[in-house]
Amino acid sequence: MLTCYMTAVQCEWLEIRKRQHANLLYPEIQLKDSPKARNNVNVEGATHKQVVDLIKSGGDVLTLTVISVTPQEAERLEPCEDLSYPPIDYSEKRSLPISVPDYHVRERKHERYVVFNVHMAGRHLCSRRYREFAALHMALKKEFIGFNFPKLPGKWPFQLTEQQLDARRRGLEQYLEKVCAVRVIAESDAMQEFLTDRLDEDGDQGPAVDLKVLLPDREVVTVTVAKAALVKDVYDAVCSRVGLDSETAKYFYLFEIVEYNFERKLQPHEHPHTLYIQNYSTASATCLAIRRWLFNVNRSLSEQALTWIFWQTVDEVNRGHISAGERLYQLKALQDASRKHEYLKLARELSGYGDIVFPHCACDSRKEGHVVAAVGMAAFKLHAAKEDGTLESQVVEFQWNTITRWEVDEEGMAFCFQYTRQDNRPPRWLKVFTPYYTFLSDCFDRIAEEAKWDDPGE
Repeated sequence: MLTCYMTAVQCEWLEIRKRQHANLLYPEIQLKDSPKARNNVNVEGATHKQVVDLIKSGGDVLTLTVISVTPQEAERLEPCEDLSYPPIDYSEKRSLPISVPDYHVRERKHERYVVFNVHMAGRHLCSRRYREFAALHMALKKEFIGFNFPKLPGKWPFQLTEQQLDARRRGLEQYLEKVCAVRVIAESDAMQEFLTDRLDEDGDQGPAVDLKVLLPDREVVTVTVAKAALVKDVYDAVCSRVGLDSETAKYFYLFEIVEYNFERKLQPHEHPHTLYIQNYSTASATCLAIRRWLFNVNRSLSEQALTWIFWQTVDEVNRGHISAGERLYQLKALQDASRKHEYLKLARELSGYGDIVFPHCACDSRKEGHVVAAVGMAAFKLHAAKEDGTLESQVVEFQWNTITRWEVDEEGMAFCFQYTRQDNRPPRWLKVFTPYYTFLSDCFDRIAEEAKWDDPGE
C-alpha cells in the first residue's frame, strides 16, 4: 500500500496512471493543468476497501480530484501517536485593554506606507504594517494549531481610501482583541515580539512618545521624549517638567518599579520607553518612577528634596523597610507634608532609615535559606530569611571600613564583595545571588562617592 501525503496552497488535479504487473499496483502521479475531472465520485468518509475497489474499476486511466489541506489540518485529521506534548489550554482568558486607535503614513528610503498604531492601556506599544499583522497571524496559526483564529481584514491590491483604511484599522483592532484575550497566545513569544517596538538601526530616534512617570509625592507627570531616548534624556525631561534644580536633581534618579514593589535604578544605556511598553498593566499607571538616589539623608537639602524624601520615607515605613515599632502611631499622626520636618526627625532615629532594601535571595554564606540585603550609609546588612522571604532573627552587619573590594559576576548573576576579618584571618569573599547584582554594585559605588563629598581631603 502506498500512502501519499500532499499539501499545497490550492487544489491540484492529479492524473494517476496505474499499471498492473505481477499483481502489484505501481501508481505514477503527475500534475495535470486542466481542472477537468473524468470521474465525479466523492470518496469523503469512504473506507479503504471502497477506495481501492473504485481505483480498480477505473480502467487504465483514473483521474482523482485531490483536495489538499495544510500540514496543520492534516495533523488534526490524522494526529500523531506521540502524546508527549500536553494539549494547549485555550480556556484561560486575560483581559488586556489593547486597541488600534489610529494610523499614520511613513516615508522612509523612498517608500511610502501606512502603519497602524497599537496601544495597551492607553500606552503606545508599537506601529505595524498590515503585512506584519499577516505575518503574526501565520506564525500564531502555525504555533497554536487547535485554535480557531478570527480572520484578518482582507488584502486589497490597490491604494486604499481613508474609509477603507479606517475599516482595516477596526478589523485589526478586533483581531488583536480576540487573540490577546487568550492568555497562552497573548504571552507567546510571537505576540510579545510583535507588541514590542524595535529601535531603528539607522540611528532614527523614532517618533515622539509620551511617558508617565511616578514622582515620590505620588503625583504622575507626563513627559514627551523620542522613542529611543536614554535614561538621562527622560530624567532631564522630568526635572524640566517639575522645575527641579540641578543641585536637587543629583539626589534622585529614574527607577523601574518591578516585582514586590521593589524599585530598580535604571542603567544609563537603557531605553525607558522599551521598559514602559513591556510592563503594561492595568494595575498601575506606570512602571517608571523617580526615587531617592542618596544614602546620606542627613545632609542639607532643599524643601522640594525634603518633601520627596518625606513621601518616600512614608512608603518605606508602610512596607516595613524602616522598623517603626512603637513609634508607628506617632509617625501616622505626622503623615502630612506640612509636618515633614517632624516626621523625618523622628524617622532618622529608626533602624533602616535611608537604606535600600533588596528582595530576598540566596547567598553562599548560607547553606539553607535566603538573605535580605540592605545598603545604608552606616553599614551593609544581610538579614537572614527563609526561602519564602520570611525574616529570621540573625542579622550580619559589615561596616564600610571592613569592605575592601566588590565586583559583579555576570555569568553567575551574583554580586561579590571582600571584607576583612579579625584575629589576623585572611579576607573573605561573599557572593549574593540576586538578579539585581548591577544595582547592588551601583549602591556600593554611590556609598563610596558620597563618602568623598564631605571629605576635606578631596
